[in-house]
This record gives sequence, structure tokens and C-alpha cells, in this order.
Amino acid sequence: MHFRFSAQQPHQLAALRSVLDLFDGHPRVPTALRFVAGTGLAAVANDLPLDEARLLQNLRAVQQGNGLPPDERLAWIEAPAETAEGATTARFPNFSVEMETGTGKTYVYLRTALELYRAYGLRKFIVVVHSVAVREGVLKTLRVTEAHLKETCGNPPYRFYAYDSANLTQVRQFALSDGVELMVMTIDAFNKASNVIRQSTDRLQGETPIHLVQAARPVLILDEPQNFESEARTQALAALCPLLALRYSATHRTLHNLVYRLTPYEAYRARLVKQIEVAGVEQDVDANRVFLRLDEVRTERRTLTARLAVHAQRADGRVEERVVTVRPGDGLEAKAGRAEYAPFVVEELDAGEGVVRFANGVELRPGDVRGADREAVFDAQIRYTIEEHFRKQRRLRERGVKVLSLFFLDRVDSYAADDGLVRRLFDRAFDGLKVRYPEWAHLSAEQVRAGYFAARRTRAGETLYEDSRSGESEKDREAYDLILRDKESLLSFPEPGDDEAARRKKQVAFLFSHSALREGWDNPNVFQLCTLNQTASEMKKRQEIGRGVRLAVDQTGERVHDPKVNVLTVVPNESYERYVAAYQAEVEQEWGAGARVPKPDDARRPGVARLRKEYTLRPEFRELWSRISRRTRYSVRLDSARLLADAVAELDRAEIAAPALHVRRARVEAENTDAAERFAAVQVAERVRELEPHWAEAPNVVELMAAMLEHASPPVRLTRRTLAELFRRTRQQAAALRNPHGFATTAVRILRHQLAEQLVAGVRYEPLDEWYEMSRLELDVRIVADYLEPSRRPDGRDGVSLYDQVVVESEVERRFMQQLERDERVKLYVKLPRWFTVPTPVGDYNPDWAVVLERRDEFGEPRDVLYLVRETKHTLELDELRPDEARRIRCGARYFGSRQFGTAGALDGLDYKLVTSASELE
Repeated sequence: MHFRFSAQQPHQLAALRSVLDLFDGHPRVPTALRFVAGTGLAAVANDLPLDEARLLQNLRAVQQGNGLPPDERLAWIEAPAETAEGATTARFPNFSVEMETGTGKTYVYLRTALELYRAYGLRKFIVVVHSVAVREGVLKTLRVTEAHLKETCGNPPYRFYAYDSANLTQVRQFALSDGVELMVMTIDAFNKASNVIRQSTDRLQGETPIHLVQAARPVLILDEPQNFESEARTQALAALCPLLALRYSATHRTLHNLVYRLTPYEAYRARLVKQIEVAGVEQDVDANRVFLRLDEVRTERRTLTARLAVHAQRADGRVEERVVTVRPGDGLEAKAGRAEYAPFVVEELDAGEGVVRFANGVELRPGDVRGADREAVFDAQIRYTIEEHFRKQRRLRERGVKVLSLFFLDRVDSYAADDGLVRRLFDRAFDGLKVRYPEWAHLSAEQVRAGYFAARRTRAGETLYEDSRSGESEKDREAYDLILRDKESLLSFPEPGDDEAARRKKQVAFLFSHSALREGWDNPNVFQLCTLNQTASEMKKRQEIGRGVRLAVDQTGERVHDPKVNVLTVVPNESYERYVAAYQAEVEQEWGAGARVPKPDDARRPGVARLRKEYTLRPEFRELWSRISRRTRYSVRLDSARLLADAVAELDRAEIAAPALHVRRARVEAENTDAAERFAAVQVAERVRELEPHWAEAPNVVELMAAMLEHASPPVRLTRRTLAELFRRTRQQAAALRNPHGFATTAVRILRHQLAEQLVAGVRYEPLDEWYEMSRLELDVRIVADYLEPSRRPDGRDGVSLYDQVVVESEVERRFMQQLERDERVKLYVKLPRWFTVPTPVGDYNPDWAVVLERRDEFGEPRDVLYLVRETKHTLELDELRPDEARRIRCGARYFGSRQFGTAGALDGLDYKLVTSASELE
């Protein structure tokens, strides 16, 4: 295979021109040997004859041409540097280029270097990277683009190589050569005083290598410069005394004179990268076991705290995952609201080791999980990824496209250890699935997988990993070379004439890594990304996705532009909604929220509604107030036998599923509206698999129900005999054995529902010799101004509301209030304050409106006056409202009396009604 490249990609040419135009007016610098005074050092050096004013002028012109806000000044970096002539201050300008991952950033900056030579004579370049994986990726790109770049850029004389401290003649060559020199260095090669490059050496006749580099005034090309922003690394860059720095990244942390930007949204919509699908694997909250996950232990202001995820009980009895903060002495029973957590009392927090120790002997470190079926989740992720790989490869084989899958591990030993969980699950799933795909039947799991991890070293008995070549065994070296250097073999299908070594390389299709392939490495034919982590991935979503978004290539090395081929499937251990939301949040954090319209003024500005005191003197208001202000008390009648019978009937109809794993697949789309740009997910498929119960002794469902009812708000007290009778009568006993907590949660929800229904049906109100005080009406109503509507008649007269501003909390209420103001029959109305409540068995109820309506005959003469209480909703159907809303309305009908509901009230001379508009007042 030979990779083929296009020299005419518009977005790449735009990025290239943006840098070249910075130096407009720069003469082409001829070759000249520059001597460093008093040192004996000489170098063919870069030069920048443009003054700062012209460079800034060019910068602003480029930015305006690219639709970027122009900068007011150049972004200089200044730092001390030790040169052959002594201590000095290095000072150099910086320019940033932002290109979305997978759109050819490395190709662009390499070609830019050669075009800078052709246009202006700049010839000494150092590509600075932060890891070995990135370095190998850059060298690979240099190798595969060599012929293409020479042809495209006018056959420039250039050499490229990685800096090697054992081969310092490279450094002398770099300084003295009159051709283009491209040296690739990791930041760790020159960021410490102990580095070989900073030491004088006999190998260079007593010269210090870094002084030769300084004499050449190199142009720095910073690959992923967000990794070089610490003070120490900034000083290391300055120590090279560069002429200038070009900074290339998809995720800049700090922008230094941005000259070109290709946003993720633009790249995605233009299909310059693969489209993304997310197949999220989630485990249902399994409340039958105690769940714990330690997210972090931290120290703040001499206070130790830890953040733990637990399965907490909500007020409605359901259980949800909740992150809580704990300190020494805290018990998790109170935090989770569940008795099962009683043994877990925090005994010690150790920030040094990152450990939480509980009084019952359990210890957790960050990322540790207790109570989740980690193996089942991993197995589902791995099986889905393998099967998706098989399906996609079968479809793309005729297109000459080899499919690769990349797995990110929770820890290295999950794969590297002989009994590693991930290795074991992969081998088992591969062998089980390949029987349905005969083209894979002749291959073993070991033949198709390979892993690249950082090198191992030990310290104080702890196994650590460095981001460098492993070299532990011949197999490790083969995997290193294959994944990082021999991309052609990795992308090729085995052929009949291949020798054993070539065939072995080409069979590999599944890659495993931990963090060594986090940035800088990618492969155009990675079509599946599977993130195997105990918690949601610590690696950023954009880092993950970036490993596989580049457009695919076929066996001839040509890019495939068919959107049906270029689809990247991500298989995380979380819902697709959560994954895409996190991805969008990262994009917004790095690029901004994509807003296209100015943000509105503060919508939370305060407003005040004031009482029209003169209205309280009107006889119609005094009569209304005398009717509605009397307080009552209520009593209820409850039929226990009916409660139990109704609860059993509803429970028998309920669906109580066993805890399950869900794989939900969604397509990611780049939405582009007038308001903003954003990534959103559209679900396209789902698969469900039940989990087998894992307990030695099933929980006592009667005790579970009793505990849930006691912790409910408000608490419900039913005898255990009643709860046991419910369990005895129901047909859901098998479901209770599969999912005891699910059964108990469902039963408690039904009991509370049936109890509330009976309480409302049996409520009776009795007037008391107590009244709401009218003086409370004089308190100003303070609320967000957007919820206030002025009270005026259509002709501009003062309105008929008791307050000068009316609180409206929905469009239905706003429309109703405006209709009241237009109705000449309405003598007065009031939106009842929040403190005006009706007591009910299901919580206090605040009715909406009290209205005084004067009815007239056909001649317009007054006939009678009605005193009305009205509730406004979007519907007249109680079944379409929330259950508690509907119950409170039914209680309101019994309190005030309602012809609509056929109920007599406790208060005289009022009528209560549910309405959607003022046309339904009567």
C-alpha cells in the first residue's frame, strides 16, 4: 500500500496560505553562514527582517480575511536563555492554527515548512511534540508524504529525522546545512538542565549542542501546544532561541495570535471527518446490591472530603445514582436514604493514597466500584464492538477497506496480564461470535489483537507506566512497530504471497491501549472505539473520538469519501445522551458555545406587584374576601380492604423487569440553527439483555417495602401484615425473586398512589372560626419581572386586578388574565398569593384565581353577581395532568364546591371550576 495525498484540499490550502501571508513583504533570505561572536560557532540561520509593525499589519489582514477578530498586538514569549554568548532573554512571536482532529493538521504544518522555504528561504524547523506516540506519528507522516511533498513544493532539498541524544552529529548538521532541516523532538529531550543537549561534549569538540541549535534560529512547530504551557516548558522552548513559533492544535488552551480556524462543526458538516454514532452500554440501577464508586479524594482549605457515587432513594421510592460528598464520620445510610448502607461509615480519608476506609473494613481508591456488574458491562461492550466490526468488515471488504477497532482500557493489566479480564472477555466473545462469520473462522483471537502500552518500570513495589517504547518482548516490539510505524501493514489485507511475518501483521484488526495513544496517534480505518472504563472515561471525548475520525483509505491508499463508509461507532459504558452531552460540553469549553445571536438581557431581573389599596374598600371585594378567606380542617375515610384489593390489581398489571444492560445506538448530528451550532444525538437502535441475580440470599421484600414507606415524603405507615398480605396475593412473586428491590419500589409506588386516591375520594372539609388576615394582602409580591403582566383595560384605564401587576407563570395564565381585563362583566379579580392555600391530604393547594363577575340581562342591566374560584390549565382532562395536580384540583372542588365536578363545598356562595380560558368562566 502507498498512501496517496491531494494537494488541493481547500481547508488545508486556506491554513497554509494563512501562515504564508503573515510574512508578506519578507524577502527570500539567501544562504549565509552566521558566526556567533566570540564562540567559534557557526550556523546557516533563519532570519526575519520584517519589523514588528509590518508583522502585526500582516497578522491583522490575515485574521480579517479569515473572519477572525483582529489582535491589537503580537503574542510574544519572553524567557531567560543561556546561550554561548552568556545569559540573555529569548523573545519570539507565536501564531496559532486551529484545525479539527482528522483534517490533516500534520500534513499542513509539514507542507507549510517547505513552502516557507520556497517563498522566504526559512530552512531550520523543529517539530516539538509531547510524547513518543506523537513523535512516531509525525515521522510516519514525513515518510509517507516525502515523494508527494517534493513534487508539490518544487523538490526542495530537505532532511527529516528524530533528535537522538546518542547521535549529536545530527545537531551539527542541523546548524550547518544549507538545505531544509526538519528535526522532531520530544519536549522531554531539552526541558531539563541534565539533558544531553544542554551539556558540553567531546563528541562536538567541547561544544554544547543546544548552542548550535540556538545559532540556527529555528522555527518551532508546536504539535498540541496546550501541553507546553507550564512555566518550565515555556522556558524550555525559549531556551532554543527560536525565530518564531507556529502552534497547531484542535484544542488550544491559550490562543496566541490565531490566524486560521476550522471548527468541529464546519469539519463535521463538510464531511471532512467521519460521522459519529454512539452505542452506549448502560446497566440499569440495580438496587438489590449496595453500589459504591469513589470518584475522588481531595483537600480544600485543610479539609478532607471525598466524592462517592451511591444508589440513593428518591422521595417517590425509586433509586437513582447520586454523587455525595463525605467527611470522616459520615454515614452513607443518611446520604443514600437507604438502610442497606448502614454498615458504611467513613472511618478515614487518606488524600496521599487517595483511599476511603469504612468502619466495616471496605477500602476504595479512585475509580474503584463495588456492587456494579463490571464484567457484564465490559462483556456487552466488547461483544457489541466485535460484532459491529464483523458486520462492517463484511460490508466494506468489497470496497477494499480494512476495518480496525480500538479499545481503551480501564487499566493496563486488564489486557497485559495473562489473566486480564478484558483479554479473557475478548477471546471468549471473539470465539463465540466468529462462528456466524465464516470469513473469521480460521483465525484465533490471539492472531487478530495487539496492544501498545507505555513501558513498565517499578518504584517501591508499584508498577508504573511511561509513555515510551515497551520493549519487554519480541511480541511487544512487533506491536509497537505495527501500531506506531507500519501503518501500511495494519491497513492491508493478507495476500497469498505474504511471508509469515507480513501475514501476521496484516491479520491484526483489534487494537488495545490505555493512555499511550491518547493524542497524536490516529488511524484512518479505526471504525469502532470501545472505552472500557469502570467509570465514565477520564480521557476527554474529543481525545477518544480523534483517534478514529480521519477519513478511511482503501487498499490503494486512496481516501474514501463515501459518507456511508465513513462512520465511526463509539461504544462507551454510559448512555449515548450523556456521552454526546459531554462531547458537546468539551467542544463548547474549547471553542465557545457557538452562539450566533447576542445573549438577552438578564431575564432574572426583579419585579414587584403592589396592592391597589383602594380596591380593598370596594364592596364586591369585601364580599369576595368574606367568602374565600375562611379556614377549614379536613377529615378522611379510608377503606383498608379496598386499598389492598386495588393495590394488588394494579400491581398485577405492572411490568417489573429484571436489571438489564441496554445498548442504545444514536447518530451524532451537527445542528446549525440561527441561534447556535451544537452536536446532538438521534437514537436509531436499541438492544436489551437481562442480568442474572447475584445474591446468596434474596432480600426481604416486606422489610424493603416497609423501609421505603417510612422514608417516603410524607411517611406512610402500613403494618407489615398488610404488606405481607399484598405479597401473598400478587401474581408478581417470580418478579420479586428476580428483582426484589424493583418489586418493592413498584409496590410502594402503587400503594402510595392508591392511598392518595382514596384519601382524596374520602376527604371532607369542615369550616373553622378562623380566617386569612386581609392585612397579608398588603405585602408586595416580589418575583422575576418576566412573570409579571401590567393590569390595564384595553383602552388604557386601570385594570380590575387587586394588584397593579399580575403574576403569570404560563402562557395559559397570561392569556386568561388578558381576557379578564377585556371582559367588562369582570368587576374585580385577584391572582391568589402563594400563601393562600387549601389543605389537602396530598399537600397544600394554592388555587389560581378569585373573580367577581357581574352578569347582565339582554338589555345590559345587572342581573346578579357571581363569586368564582378558577384554576387555569392547558387541558380540562384531569388524566392529562400530573397525578398530584389532578388530586389537588379534586380537593379544591370539595373545598369550594363545584357544579363542574358535582361536589358541595364547605364554603358558601362560591363556585370552583377548571378552565383553559376566560370564555369558560361561567
